[in-house]
Amino acid sequence: MPEPKPINPILKQVLELGPTILFFLIYLRIKDDTFTFGGTEYTGFIVSALVFVPILLVAMAILWQLTGQLSRMQVFTAIMVIFFGGLTAWFNDERFFKMKTTIVYALFTVLLGIGLMRGQSYLAFVMNEIMPMRHEGWMILTRRLCALFAMLAIANEVIWRTMSTESWVKIETFGFPLILMAFLMWQFATLQDYVITDEGEDAS
Repeated sequence: MPEPKPINPILKQVLELGPTILFFLIYLRIKDDTFTFGGTEYTGFIVSALVFVPILLVAMAILWQLTGQLSRMQVFTAIMVIFFGGLTAWFNDERFFKMKTTIVYALFTVLLGIGLMRGQSYLAFVMNEIMPMRHEGWMILTRRLCALFAMLAIANEVIWRTMSTESWVKIETFGFPLILMAFLMWQFATLQDYVITDEGEDAS
């Protein structure tokens, strides 16, 4: 895999997080409005979700142009957003876009679980270049992250089915990402004993 081109870290964060923040701001602006396209009425939430798709794709295209690389997770996220955004528009039903989060977290749970049953960490395959770590460390992190994704999938189902759309948008935009980020920072801090610092040490 070619080395990614250097990029300003602030610009990288803007391109990665900007689309989600824009979705949130657009939703707040038009959440109470109704739009008619082709004789069909769409809520502000659905229009916000549909606008989010090209915004995300443009941001990813710029990121790829600048770095020459996209992560597997970014590509997977884009595919899921396009697919469920299309279902949301086709059926004019916001539930499809809300279920996207559940399905994404559930798929991550299943994929990591399959690796664990085979005695492997698929996280190491994706992230080992970023933070080399011994196999035992990756297995611990994978088990914990698998459990977290399962809990987030369940939480999303409960939230979108029992709470308002505005509450779900706020939790989706800020709550889940902050939980995941805090969890990863905590795990990397507690797993420092497994991090490989000697270049001669085998990561397997």
